[in-house]
Amino acid sequence: MKYRLLDLLACPHCKSWPLSYIIFSETYYEYKDLKVQTPFCKDYCGLKANYLNNINILEINCVECIKKEIVEGLIICNNCNRWYPIVDEIPIMLPDELRNEKEDKDFLNKWKEKIPEKILKNGLPFHL
Repeated sequence: MKYRLLDLLACPHCKSWPLSYIIFSETYYEYKDLKVQTPFCKDYCGLKANYLNNINILEINCVECIKKEIVEGLIICNNCNRWYPIVDEIPIMLPDELRNEKEDKDFLNKWKEKIPEKILKNGLPFHL
C-alpha cells in the first residue's frame, strides 16, 4: 500500500479520517525518471503521519514516499477502534459483514507481537 493512500482512505464504518497505521514490513521500488510535484498529497502526508499544513514543505520528499510500499501492516480507525489488515501491499478495508473472522484472527495472531493491546483485546470487528 502506498503511503499516499492515507490521504484518501477513510474508515468504511464511521467515515473517520485520517487513519493511523502500523508497519510490519515494507519494500522500496526504484522508478526511473520519476518526477512528482511536492506536495503530492492534498491534505494529509501518510509518510509523515501529519496534516500538510503542520509540515514544512521543504521536509517532504514525495519522490521517496512514492517509492515506498507497505507490504504487511495494520490500518487503525482511532474513532471506532476498527482495524483493517494490509496484506501483500493491499489494504483490506471491508465492512464488518463482509469480513472473515477466521482470516482476521489468524492475521492478529501472526502479528500479535507488533499490534497494540487495545486492538488485540478490544479491536473491532474481531479481537483475540
